[in-house]
Amino acid sequence: MPLGDCWKHLSWFYYQYLLVTALYMLEPWERTVFNSLLISVLGMAVYTGYVFMPQHIMAILHYFEVVQ
Repeated sequence: MPLGDCWKHLSWFYYQYLLVTALYMLEPWERTVFNSLLISVLGMAVYTGYVFMPQHIMAILHYFEVVQ
């Protein structure tokens, strides 16, 4: 039953996440707000990296004359 095992592993990882971040002490609505903010910040960081990192990498490569 691969789907059941996958669900069991995901539940275990989520439980570990709750324990490590001490979110298990919060109420469900507080946990939802925290998780929403965390996903928003991570999403903005990934987007910023996706948009601006190629420009910075090309500038570094031009500076060290790797690319003409």
